[in-house]
Amino acid sequence: HDPEMTMAGLHELRFTEEKPLLRGQDTELENSEVFLSAVDTDWKEHDIETPYGLLHVVIRGSPKGNRPAILTYHDVGLNHKLCFNTFFNYEDMQEITKHFVVCHVDAPGQQAGASQCPGAHRFPIRASLLSRFKYVIGIGVGAGAYVLAKFALIFPDLVEGLVLMNIDPNGKGWIDWAAAKLSGLTSTLPDTVLSHLFSQEELVNNTELVQSYRQQIGSVVNQFNLQLFLNMYNR
Repeated sequence: HDPEMTMAGLHELRFTEEKPLLRGQDTELENSEVFLSAVDTDWKEHDIETPYGLLHVVIRGSPKGNRPAILTYHDVGLNHKLCFNTFFNYEDMQEITKHFVVCHVDAPGQQAGASQCPGAHRFPIRASLLSRFKYVIGIGVGAGAYVLAKFALIFPDLVEGLVLMNIDPNGKGWIDWAAAKLSGLTSTLPDTVLSHLFSQEELVNNTELVQSYRQQIGSVVNQFNLQLFLNMYNR
């Protein structure tokens, strides 16, 4: 697919479904208390039709005048809850976000409870933006940082600013590709993702945070969809 055509198509997305975040999701929330606090009652979910299937987003608040929206995109192995909820639930961050609408984008099939994507599924890895926002401040981590950086390069007038963490702007070289292939043969998918998210020292120490993410990555995110996302990012 042509990158600019893909981006232009995604820029024309429209909301097709709206539902409160907490409705019918009590079991999942009970299992994810560390990532979601009780103050998040004003979050709402939306499913958006794209040329690649439904895209899941979660929005808090409503547009505030001419202020930009805060748009987040998560890393491989995570979704918006695992990647951003702890950060956005900090008291200091809530003081900031009450002045902005916040939009979390889940890469297709990465949200909790997602059904399996078609085998030939293409991730809109390059960018996603909701048509109701005039412009955004992007916060991206890892794969999400790449997505938002690519979006800003193609649609600079729509981006007020970017906060990018752990961004890798280059494709893997032959050595990295071979190492990833070998790792895929000898490691489980959660362990492969953990090696992307954490340093070797952190993995060896097997901290409580590493153990928590291993459990969440293995149980919350659809493993087939996760493999598709990881493959797309590696390419």
